Amino acid sequence: MSPERSKPLFVFCFFILLTCSSWAKGDNKEWIERKSPHFLVYYKNTPEDFVKEVVGSAEDYYTDITTGFGFSRYKSWTWSNRAKIFIYDNAAQYNQASSFGWAAGEVDPLARRIITYPSNAGFFDSVLPHELTHIILREFVGPGINIPLWFDEGAAMYGEKARRIDADNKVRAVLERNEWLSVQWLGSVEFGPNTDRQIVEVFYTASASLFGFLVKDLEPYRFLRLCSELKKGTRFEWALAKASMRFKKIEDLQREWMRYLGYGDKR
Repeated sequence: MSPERSKPLFVFCFFILLTCSSWAKGDNKEWIERKSPHFLVYYKNTPEDFVKEVVGSAEDYYTDITTGFGFSRYKSWTWSNRAKIFIYDNAAQYNQASSFGWAAGEVDPLARRIITYPSNAGFFDSVLPHELTHIILREFVGPGINIPLWFDEGAAMYGEKARRIDADNKVRAVLERNEWLSVQWLGSVEFGPNTDRQIVEVFYTASASLFGFLVKDLEPYRFLRLCSELKKGTRFEWALAKASMRFKKIEDLQREWMRYLGYGDKR
């Protein structure tokens, strides 16, 4: 979840639903179903143009994420396993079906269900790619596998193309203020109700930058190997070393990340 939502990390997936019994509420009109290769989209009176945009955006993000991570061979969202997107007619109906009506959208990752409504600001650029990335990564690695929080959240931020582009420059701005950032710090950050917003913002921005660097450096083949090792339960440091000889230690990752940003070994 992006830092702009200003929520402490302990609710970083505040729009994830653990139950979805209310999602089909609304008027008595039957849902219209539109199928695409990886999604089933349900709507009632929503304009066709919006429905088409939802379908197109979902498919584009799915392809972008799975290809970028090297997961293309493992695509499983087809036929009966397709994800479901429910589009309510308006904010009022959405709020009735939503557990968090104030949220930009809601996702149940285990059931692969997403709800939204037309003109929901931020859905296409932020909510949809962010949560799809969470779901895709977690489905591949496994829901019970322990991975660094910066890796999980960095992946979701990387899924948002606008944030992917801005992350490196924002980290450089932090470094210009002589505020050193390290992989070790990202791995040790803990969040609570009173966590300073600036720490949350720096954490998410740096996580997106570091994750983006890893994806570019490892390329799909070695990134897939990294995730495959994580799936086995291998500790992140060891999984990374198996994926690339360049990163035998976390300090190696730190050094190369800083070089990538143009700061060498500057402290």
